[in-house]
Amino acid sequence: MRHLHQPVRANNESAPATALDPELSGELFGSLRRSGQRLKAEQYVRGLLALEGRKTLRGIAAQFEGAAAQQSVHHFISASPWEWMPVRHALARRVQRTLAPQAWVIRPILIPKAGSHSVGIDQQLLPLGRTVNGQRAVGAWLASGHCAVPVDWQLRLSARWLADPLRQRASVPADAAVATIEDCVRAAVANVQQIGGVLRGPVVVDVAEVDAVAVARFLASIGVAFVVRTGPQTQLWLDRTELPGYSGRERTAGELAESLPRLRRQVNPGDGPTTAVAIPVVTSPSRGDRMLLLGEWCPAGRPRRRLWLTNADAPSVLTALRLTRLPRVVVRDFTAISDSVGVRDFGGRSFPGWHRHITLASVAHLIATLESRGPAARDCRTDG
Repeated sequence: MRHLHQPVRANNESAPATALDPELSGELFGSLRRSGQRLKAEQYVRGLLALEGRKTLRGIAAQFEGAAAQQSVHHFISASPWEWMPVRHALARRVQRTLAPQAWVIRPILIPKAGSHSVGIDQQLLPLGRTVNGQRAVGAWLASGHCAVPVDWQLRLSARWLADPLRQRASVPADAAVATIEDCVRAAVANVQQIGGVLRGPVVVDVAEVDAVAVARFLASIGVAFVVRTGPQTQLWLDRTELPGYSGRERTAGELAESLPRLRRQVNPGDGPTTAVAIPVVTSPSRGDRMLLLGEWCPAGRPRRRLWLTNADAPSVLTALRLTRLPRVVVRDFTAISDSVGVRDFGGRSFPGWHRHITLASVAHLIATLESRGPAARDCRTDG
């Protein structure tokens, strides 16, 4: 097991005082080879920040001058051959330096849509058996207790989007594969691990649809500290090297959390006292994957019990519990900022267009975060 280390604090570099000043624009869009592309990227982000209501390509184009603006904006987003991943990497490095994130948080989003033409649209089956027409995506966020910024996005594609004529019409790349939400989680984690100058972990996965054990094993295999939300029906075994006096039979996570009251203790992760338990477990008697099952009984007004798998050491349990609060920050900032800058608003058929739009919307999210906090954004740090 490993410690869930706190990140290295950001340096004293100041956050930009105004949206997309030349220094920030140059840093984020430096990978775009032509000056015209860099100008269009800056204009597009300004449009996302300025436009009221839904951020359509037509509405954003109306912010620009010239009769050909709409065609130009459509081409820049849907057909221009610029790569979005270098922009995401630059965004992550900027967040790392100015906002001192504590962890990566992986969470899914639903993008309801009318009709059937937007790329990736399907009847989406949600955890409680409800179906919604729309897109499903998974975001990777750099988050602290103060703020969260999205960096990477994975769009789930069903088999019908990988067959012509939809594949060709949407410009879905040849190496794209049918994806589950769990596949998207793995891809998001793999992508952010490749970004230089940014923390590799901890990684907090808060996704109801995934096999928590499989995801935890994947994260352990790449050597990052993690906290993965799990359900009460997950099958686990007590680690009898740590608890030799207990039965080694298979039990559910819910049963284990309730059956060892002597291991419970009162802790305060920073938002009030709570009762928690950390139980040494293995995910399979033959594999020997050793982890901790974290159980938490929350005060009134919150979900009664939450369960997580982690590879934290026992002394780091309090740190792990603090990390479980970060998805709440992501939910808050998604609602307050991401939706307002158009993260879910792309209505085109182009797969590259979806990725370019959501990348620039993530840039707009960062700028809105910095501007809403004013001078405080220059020192948006954790206290731990």
